[in-house]
Amino acid sequence: MSATTQDPAEAPIVLIVDDDDDVRSSLRELMLSVGIEVNSFASPRELLESDIPDRPGCLVLDVRMPGSSGLDLQQQLLSKGNPKPIVFLSGHGDILMTVQAMKAGAVDFLTKPFRDQTLLDAVMAGIERDKSQRLEARTVRQYLERLKTLSPREREVLREVAQGRLNKQIAFDLGISEITVKLHRSNVMKKMQVSSIGQLIRAWEALPANIRDPSGD
Repeated sequence: MSATTQDPAEAPIVLIVDDDDDVRSSLRELMLSVGIEVNSFASPRELLESDIPDRPGCLVLDVRMPGSSGLDLQQQLLSKGNPKPIVFLSGHGDILMTVQAMKAGAVDFLTKPFRDQTLLDAVMAGIERDKSQRLEARTVRQYLERLKTLSPREREVLREVAQGRLNKQIAFDLGISEITVKLHRSNVMKKMQVSSIGQLIRAWEALPANIRDPSGD
């Protein structure tokens, strides 16, 4: 899809959070100069109280702000299940902050002053990461919807197949015939919309751990 026909719902957007009006304005102009849409906020609270567009993108956060810091906002977003990629900006070369931010999944931690291109490169990396995360999440949702169509016995067979068990082993474990196992396996593949055992295993491994092992912690 060309840039002129791109789905608006998939057009990237950068969210800028900085308490300095001049910095927000400068960052906004930089993003707009390369054709990236921008929403800017004066504080983490302002961002959290806003409707964050459900589109691929990246956050650009100042680390040190009055009240809640950029690192605090990172943790709040993670706790809400929003792993939006973040590029941190800091006026200080704080190694501990850098380590904390990167361990929590930040794309980069840039110390002011920085080159415009360095920031743009980091933002583009964040956008690409978010696109991948969104695609993965969408795929998992599809697998979960398909999983709901399986019968309890078909789920058992799926779990056994994903563990590398042979038909005769599955038959023994479940107390059914090999023919019945083959029938269930065929139904599972149709319902999960896969054409090979390899694809079936990848679909299974993509599911959340609590679905794959409901007895686990």
